[in-house]
Amino acid sequence: TPGEMDKPLISRRLVDSDASLAEAASGAPKVGILGTGDFARSLATRLVRSGFSVVVGSRNPKRTAGLFPSAAQVVFQVEAVDSSEVIFVAVFREHYSSLCGLSPQLAGKILVDVSNPTEQEHLQHRESNAEYLAALFPTCTVVKAFNVISAWTLQAGPRDGNRQVPICSDQPEAKRVVSELAHAMGFMPVDMGSLAAAREVEARPLHLLPSWKVPAILALGLFIFFYAYNFIRDVLQPYVQEGKSKFYKLPLSVVNTSLPCVAYVLLSLVYLPGILAAALQLWRGTKYRRFPDWLDHWLQHRKQIGLLSFFCAALHALYSVCLPVRISYRYDLVNLAIKQVLTNKSHLWVEENVWRMEIYLSLGVLALGTLSLLAVTSLPSIANSLNWREFSFVQSTLGFVALVLSTLHTLTYGWTRAFEESRYKFYLPPTFTLTLLVPCVVILAKALLLLPCLSRRLSKIRRGWEKDSAVKFTLPVDHALGQKTSHL
Repeated sequence: TPGEMDKPLISRRLVDSDASLAEAASGAPKVGILGTGDFARSLATRLVRSGFSVVVGSRNPKRTAGLFPSAAQVVFQVEAVDSSEVIFVAVFREHYSSLCGLSPQLAGKILVDVSNPTEQEHLQHRESNAEYLAALFPTCTVVKAFNVISAWTLQAGPRDGNRQVPICSDQPEAKRVVSELAHAMGFMPVDMGSLAAAREVEARPLHLLPSWKVPAILALGLFIFFYAYNFIRDVLQPYVQEGKSKFYKLPLSVVNTSLPCVAYVLLSLVYLPGILAAALQLWRGTKYRRFPDWLDHWLQHRKQIGLLSFFCAALHALYSVCLPVRISYRYDLVNLAIKQVLTNKSHLWVEENVWRMEIYLSLGVLALGTLSLLAVTSLPSIANSLNWREFSFVQSTLGFVALVLSTLHTLTYGWTRAFEESRYKFYLPPTFTLTLLVPCVVILAKALLLLPCLSRRLSKIRRGWEKDSAVKFTLPVDHALGQKTSHL
């Protein structure tokens, strides 16, 4: 916006106080930038910090010079183009035509297109911004790069953002030059092929957490189901049959009852597709056949489902800590104390309930702690520091331990309540009995796969063995000795 254009993202005082931005080395490679927006300013700062000599082309150098580091030269566009071989085009697509007057000076130079279309523009135009720029300047070499990097990442440094920079162009030499430039700036260039891939590269910033969409919808659907189920049992049933208004439970109590159900079911759904995949391989007797698309997608979303499970479990722990703070809880304690006095009871200690609650809470803490390890090791910085065996142990073995602990936590909470007739409100079973269905199936199936007869066969299949097949190897020998064939 115009207001943002008048204010630099990095303060001038901060830029000038950095000695590395004061003056570029005399022999530093020269890079040009066409544009004076936020991204152009951040790009100029990062290039200067990386040891490049930067020339910024502006239609009004006097007005915009104060927005850039003092080490960067802000000149007219023609001067910037004349003195640079690599030029960043940091303007919007609709302004590309305004640069056509520079065509003679741009001939033979590398243009780096950093623009991103809006979602509407991406659907409207069949060609990418980079391809459109290449059509306008046929005598130049266009490279698509840096469009997935934000202005903030350029300012703060690649350590604070995604380091990968997808690069595509029809000229390998131009890609090499821009890749070296990106590497010098601290980023990791990724070759995406020809300029035809630019449309795919430009679509990346338009995606809003694409790998989280299905898991988020799944988690939300489960929460709505369990919330409605608990509302019917804990709020609607007392109101209809007993005339008691317990609608105060909706903001906290019913939410806290629903969250562990969602977390528990999601955790079991992390390990269910692996069991289905193993069963499918055992039935087929080979690993060389593709899984169905739904199962393949399910396997790819396990990380996101697991993190959402941890999120719901952490919220459940926080909500549980808040339960004793409620005014309603205090009223219940006072009412219980008055009732105890009126009935002349001095001791309400029930040993079984005490032990059950202690074990229940302890198992819950252990399950949440184990689930925390899974969440932490899912972070790329932590996962990259582990070898495959360590990562597999945490995600597979400890993950299954977390599922078992969660099951014991749920069973201890239920105790004998599943067999009490009063717990079946509106003839609906207690919520914890529903949550136990999928996890118990997963645990039992996992136990079956650990049987030697199945585990050995599955191990052989995953090492390349196939059922009812033989691999023939022909050994070339002298014709006088004949031909020998070996069968496995």
